[in-house]
Amino acid sequence: MTLSVMFPVMPERIEDLVRFARHVADGPCHRLWMGQTLTYETFQALAYLAGAGVRLPVGTGVALTPLRHPYEAALQARTVAQLMGHPVVAAFGTGGQEFAQDMLGAPYARPATAVAEYLTVARHTLAGEYFEFHGEYHRVSSGLYPVRHPGVELGAGVLRPGMARKAGATADVAVTWLTPPAYLAEVVRPALEAGARSAGRRPPRIAAVVHVAVARPGRDPRRLAYLGNAGHLVTDHYVDMLRRAGLDVSADDPEKGAQALVEAGVLAYGAPARIARELEEYRAAGVDEVVLSPVGVCADEGFDAALADVDDIARAVSG
Repeated sequence: MTLSVMFPVMPERIEDLVRFARHVADGPCHRLWMGQTLTYETFQALAYLAGAGVRLPVGTGVALTPLRHPYEAALQARTVAQLMGHPVVAAFGTGGQEFAQDMLGAPYARPATAVAEYLTVARHTLAGEYFEFHGEYHRVSSGLYPVRHPGVELGAGVLRPGMARKAGATADVAVTWLTPPAYLAEVVRPALEAGARSAGRRPPRIAAVVHVAVARPGRDPRRLAYLGNAGHLVTDHYVDMLRRAGLDVSADDPEKGAQALVEAGVLAYGAPARIARELEEYRAAGVDEVVLSPVGVCADEGFDAALADVDDIARAVSG
């Protein structure tokens, strides 16, 4: 199982991202991930890292489909791979129905289909050949000039079975957030495999973003869970997934939801050795890459504290 790191917040200063990325590049973790940021655009921020001399494998987890055409998304991802000199995981998601409504004027009637079409167009684009695609959400007649590059894996943000089945048929990587190991093993992975069988292909690998915090004096895990997930805990698709996984959560009470994350171990909290043992449950559930997200600690105490947690956990995992 590969261990990677999520840049935990939207960067207010590009220097913070550079310092964080350099720390990851110099350490034992494999890949730096970024979510969709609205301070510095994600792909451009990653390109800046390469220009600053910080070159390492990177991934987007996830970039949001309403913000860019899949042709441009493929070009952006390929450009980052060329500049980094390392493969890129370009994973995409819709961002929820309210976000699609705000950006596109209407929500996606079938979000999983929208993402599947998005990945299909991006894959054809990356192939460097002329193609035509006429789908429900995207119609393209074009091609991308072929160039040599280290490679781009296409991913989908996956929370529920419907998206998992579509990702199984179209994605290289399924990126999950806040998904307990048992839910991954019993719900997500079987749906990925079913989708892959329907398309006659191998299932995508799973990259699970896991929120982590080392137990230290003065820390309250419930506060850290809330700081890192308050936005997700009021969003319908996250609440629905967590309920399917057996957690008692409600969009009306995110503080109660944060407590549920702690009680269920969705926030991996404790001594580094304990967190390492909890991460083994993800391996057993079929996860190929665990992405450590110290978001609560970063929001509360800053980047140095977040990186200290990542370092301690990585040492415990490798030891």
